[in-house]
Amino acid sequence: MFATLGLDPATDAVYRLMATRPEGWGVEQIAAHLGSPETDVRDALDRLAEASLLRRSRAVPGTWRAVSPELGMRLMLRRHQEELDRRQREIAESHETVSRMISGLRRGPGPAAAGEGADGGAERLIGIDAVQARLELIADRAESEICTFMPGGGQSAAAIEAARENDAQLLSRGVGVRTVCLDSVRGNPPTLDYARWLTDNGGGVRTVPTLPLRMILVDRAHALVPLNPADTRAGAVVLRLPGAVAALTALFEQVWEASLPLGCDRPRDECTGLTPPERELLRLLSQGMTDEAAGHQLGVSLSTVRRSMAALMERLGARSRFEAGLRASQRGWL
Repeated sequence: MFATLGLDPATDAVYRLMATRPEGWGVEQIAAHLGSPETDVRDALDRLAEASLLRRSRAVPGTWRAVSPELGMRLMLRRHQEELDRRQREIAESHETVSRMISGLRRGPGPAAAGEGADGGAERLIGIDAVQARLELIADRAESEICTFMPGGGQSAAAIEAARENDAQLLSRGVGVRTVCLDSVRGNPPTLDYARWLTDNGGGVRTVPTLPLRMILVDRAHALVPLNPADTRAGAVVLRLPGAVAALTALFEQVWEASLPLGCDRPRDECTGLTPPERELLRLLSQGMTDEAAGHQLGVSLSTVRRSMAALMERLGARSRFEAGLRASQRGWL
């Protein structure tokens, strides 16, 4: 019932039983009915109490009762949203720290030839061909795991084919592959097909409304980030500095934990009725970002941004962007 919101199956089973059985059942009765160890039942009851899914029984003093499924879902959704908000704040703080670090490394001592320019743990690759050559080498040498941020929404056919070849080689050697894409790829059939292929072959794919940067982490030992985030074809920086790689790894794990597995749909926020992409669009536009820039961040077209914003304005009963911003703020949407 609550598995998608973070409740483990064993705890969910205890909740289901308590919600359908008479009040007054103790640990022994629950454990016997479920065929579970009493220690596991006690742990489950602790987790349910922590999640506010249990209340003290008035009918049988000294025992607990389960809250109704409707209230339980509302409480779990609220708890889930608060956790997502906390993670988003952590991600934003990590992104700011990492961005400052990478900006200093990108400047380097001066121009370097393609595939050259190693400088104290930071190497610059000039041009898309040099980057592709390095990715092929990475696919051949990686030993444990490749973790990727893939912003930009739907990918080109050439990019998808190159990624599929590299990933197939990695997976055949037992190297783990985890990729975080934008939510918008769920509406792009070629990219969605690639993501499903990767999942079916043992990789992991999750999605988020926006991503901080394009990035590839290799064996938690080195990372590739763009020379110019606005033009990924210009080249990349290969980072081997332990501090920089550790910071990027922490950023990836934070985003991965806050992301949604490919086979799941994002629920609307219970309080606002907004989907995460709608909420992110409002946030980006409230910061002064243009429709075009917001679309780039979300990986969607300009027409999609304007259509989404028009729908939000209608829901808010606003006749202008300014009025929509005021009403969204008043309702706690921002």
